[in-house]
Amino acid sequence: MKTRCPCCGAENSLDALIANEDARQAMWAVAQIQGDIGKLVMQYIALFRPSKTTLTFDRMAKLLNEILPDLQRGTITRERVDYPAPPEVWEHALREMLIKRNSGSLKLPLRSHGYLYEVISSWQGQGLQTLPIQDCRLPEKEVSKTLLGAAAINKYKVKP
Repeated sequence: MKTRCPCCGAENSLDALIANEDARQAMWAVAQIQGDIGKLVMQYIALFRPSKTTLTFDRMAKLLNEILPDLQRGTITRERVDYPAPPEVWEHALREMLIKRNSGSLKLPLRSHGYLYEVISSWQGQGLQTLPIQDCRLPEKEVSKTLLGAAAINKYKVKP
């Protein structure tokens, strides 16, 4: 059975994913995250994907397992200070990261969870900014040059 990632479009066999230990660990980590936050976390993890290669399952599992304990206990530690991080704070911080990605003000790929934890630690209870959870693709302005060139060539094709 073939599966397709809704964020990056990668295709893989479900059997192969389950057979791969790193992929299985990544899927298990995601399965432990409750509700809409799980979808946001997956979009956030995509911010670590190198521009010219894919994000390996090993790296994905490692990234997920770094934040999972903090997500489950509802507290983060930043510079030896504990900050409360209930689900609404995680949702706010994850959405903030995706908004910054869409506006182009976030340097990608991310290297650590530092900025996410900074957003969580500075949260003052302000309202959540809304961003549709299924909006995981890059904004239109970041379409590849190859795709733009193909579209331009296609525009000049003679139609029968």
